[in-house]
Amino acid sequence: MAKKQNKKPELDEKMDVKCKDRECPFHGNLKTHGRIFKGIVVSKHDKRIAVEMERMVYVKKYERYSKKKTKIHARLPRCVDKDVKIGNWVKVKECRPLSKIIHFVFLEKIKNGDEEK
Repeated sequence: MAKKQNKKPELDEKMDVKCKDRECPFHGNLKTHGRIFKGIVVSKHDKRIAVEMERMVYVKKYERYSKKKTKIHARLPRCVDKDVKIGNWVKVKECRPLSKIIHFVFLEKIKNGDEEK
């Protein structure tokens, strides 16, 4: 007699599968509010990204503007983890504090970083 083989169906990566992350703004219960920022992804970690933004600050002493950089850490949901890479322009929005440094959540990818070159 032949043995029955239990094969799991392989999931196609292109299939739109709902993530089970409860801190996902698209499929979970995370509510967003407040300000929206756009910036470049500088580093990518397990569940978060670091987004860096450049801004102009007026220096009164020299009567000129100088560039300053601000880094924000944002929650990266599992459902969009493969789409976001270092160098991409992304949009993040404020949410409740998720950890000591994460107070923002990823909303959308604006454009790839290699499009400028």
